[in-house]
Amino acid sequence: LFPYTTLFRSKFNAKPHVDITYDNENPGTKYRFAPAKFPLETDPDFGGGAQANVNANGTQLRLDARAPDLPGNLRFYYQNDFFGSDDADMRYRLQHLYGQFYGVKAGFTYGVWEDPDVWPDTVDYEGPNSVIFARRPVVQYTQAWNKNWNTTFGVEKPDISVDLNSGGNTGADQLTRIPDLGFNTRYEREGFGHLQFSTIIRDLGAQDDAGRDQHVLGWGVNLSAGIELTEDDSLQLLGVLGEGVGYLGNDTSFLSSDAAFAPDGSLEALPYWSLMIGYTHRWTGQLRSTATYGYVNLDNTDGQAETFYHTSQYASANLVWQLRKRMSIGLEGLYGIKEARNGTDSGDHWRIQVGMVYSLFD
Repeated sequence: LFPYTTLFRSKFNAKPHVDITYDNENPGTKYRFAPAKFPLETDPDFGGGAQANVNANGTQLRLDARAPDLPGNLRFYYQNDFFGSDDADMRYRLQHLYGQFYGVKAGFTYGVWEDPDVWPDTVDYEGPNSVIFARRPVVQYTQAWNKNWNTTFGVEKPDISVDLNSGGNTGADQLTRIPDLGFNTRYEREGFGHLQFSTIIRDLGAQDDAGRDQHVLGWGVNLSAGIELTEDDSLQLLGVLGEGVGYLGNDTSFLSSDAAFAPDGSLEALPYWSLMIGYTHRWTGQLRSTATYGYVNLDNTDGQAETFYHTSQYASANLVWQLRKRMSIGLEGLYGIKEARNGTDSGDHWRIQVGMVYSLFD
């Protein structure tokens, strides 16, 4: 019935990961360097002196099963880490669980609005504030036009988050009438890198404090690029613009950042934009460095709290030593700051981080 030499090939991999961190003051959570979590200068837990921590939450387990001899490029992929809590060590978190067949992907994985290949090579497991972070239940279809161009269409779970404290019914469910819909088009060529254009359409809904259901349109575009400048240098770029897409941002995903109520009681999608640049240089076959900067701007309504998140900045620079083929050690310096709607900020946050990663198999 199946006249093939090998039906399935399975690959299991474990990647133990340890991070040693030292912060100049309380970062809001000792496990992440996320500006959205930084306490403001007016918060009672602001400051607190230097803090050190060691954690292994970035440890990953992976399983990749494929059927290379069957038509359709059948694949099953699973991955988890242990960042399931901001308050405890080693709490399970699913990262990917999906199947793929004849260009159709279904399960839990990256949304079409995200470009995971543009994330810079940071030692910091959390990554820049300004990238898109959108793992969710999806059904996607990828059409390859030729060896360089392809387009992926997606129907995805509408993870929306409305700031109900701005005037909504905090006891009611947040509402959406359609799934998130989007697509990305990608150009990729060996020796050049890739370019990607992504877009998304969303329906954002919530109940106001008078009990009326309100809906607004959310939309976003994401331009990203990973460019190989030379054999030893590469550039990562990202620019995001939209309304009602804040909850899909890496930093603003910690907040109710898609929409909020204005003082007149109307629901408004919050304008969002972000920029990111990363640069990687390979010094030798074993040593490489990456410098990164990210900026996020979330416009607020006058109905939101004065201390609600408005902007954040993130910067990092590192030196990574590829000690063995499957083992690396990195040293990184990080800087971040958050500013609230009323101009109050978090002060300057600094972190020194040492990260060690070992891959059991290639």
